[in-house]
Amino acid sequence: MITRRIFLKNGGLAVLGMGTVPTFLFRTAMAASPAGRKKVLVTIFQRGGADGLNIVVPFGEKNYYSYRPSIAIPAPSKKGTSALDLDGFFGLHPSLKPLLPVYKEGNLGIIPAAGSPDPTRSHFDAQDFMESGTPGNKLISDGWLNRYLYHNRDPRATAFRGLSVGEMLPRSLKGRAPALALKSVSEFGLDVSKANEQGQSLYESLYHEETNSLLSGTAQEMFDAIDFLKKANLDQYQPAPGVKYANNPFAQSLKQVAQLIKADVGLEVACVDIGGWDDHSNEVFQLTQRLQRFGGALAAFYRDLGDRMEDVVVLSMSEFGRTARENGSAGTDHGHANVMFVMGGPVKGGKVYGQWPGLAQEQLNEDRDLALTTDFRDVLAEALVRHLGCQKAEAVFPGFKIDAQRFTGMI
Repeated sequence: MITRRIFLKNGGLAVLGMGTVPTFLFRTAMAASPAGRKKVLVTIFQRGGADGLNIVVPFGEKNYYSYRPSIAIPAPSKKGTSALDLDGFFGLHPSLKPLLPVYKEGNLGIIPAAGSPDPTRSHFDAQDFMESGTPGNKLISDGWLNRYLYHNRDPRATAFRGLSVGEMLPRSLKGRAPALALKSVSEFGLDVSKANEQGQSLYESLYHEETNSLLSGTAQEMFDAIDFLKKANLDQYQPAPGVKYANNPFAQSLKQVAQLIKADVGLEVACVDIGGWDDHSNEVFQLTQRLQRFGGALAAFYRDLGDRMEDVVVLSMSEFGRTARENGSAGTDHGHANVMFVMGGPVKGGKVYGQWPGLAQEQLNEDRDLALTTDFRDVLAEALVRHLGCQKAEAVFPGFKIDAQRFTGMI
């Protein structure tokens, strides 16, 4: 038996929404030809609570070294294991060296002491609040990016307007507006190319059997999407000369986003995850390895897109930071404020933004964490308003007052 579950798994494509969606709000009417260049927002979620204090190092803060005698990153020097100086006070973790040229070129901005104002130290709740865009409110069922798509409709949009790379649609893209979860561009294209006419007809008849199901109404749009990817020939994609993506899931996910941007499929918002940031022990080794993958992939993505980065903004976030002090296992525990990266052509980078709260004992949150000075919603709203031209930002973040005076000014 060919089932919807098997088709979605083998095809590498999922179409999800909230409730019964009889058809896409925006049909893929332009599937036979490129949708043209669009502004794109790429969000990266570092799941697990990344240690912002060791990612962007406040080497000018003496308390940083007293709190972390064995895991602190040394102040900038000629040694390869020291922080990479940004402005005389902050430095990048040495594993993020590939991003230093992007920063110096003015296309990477950094916001320390940023994150969610909710005090929870639960991974599940903190991720849920950040992806819903409503800290502390568990009654909101849809995600902030889905609300953006829903309240800022575009009659010219294609089925690829909102997309995540992976088997599951992230919380931020769930809601009333249709969105895609694409496991693999190349696998999807290869599976489709192998299907014969009989198999394609069987898939189509299966999807039209039950007209009231969640997916049956989207069948034609799904096959429009299939045809579009076939014509784009994305499985033959070659990055820009000199660019090589590492063979790890995060790098390959960004490569697929780059493919779709260059193919002009109509992509507007994309989500990519990178997990494993919960460093309760042996943080020095684990964080080094993870940041090598993180920085290398972002730098490859930036170089691969070239002048197309003028249309792209990349935002990174994590559900919370880590404690200011190291624990007894050479790691850190669940904290509060963190660091956010903003990269792209429209970004006024080469600068560390926001207000630094300090690490003196009396300045810490609950006597243990970096305090919050920048609400993540202000950063997301700035990207939506100033980059994507969002006209209804208040609807994207219900209960939160959008005030341009709180924007960082980096876009």
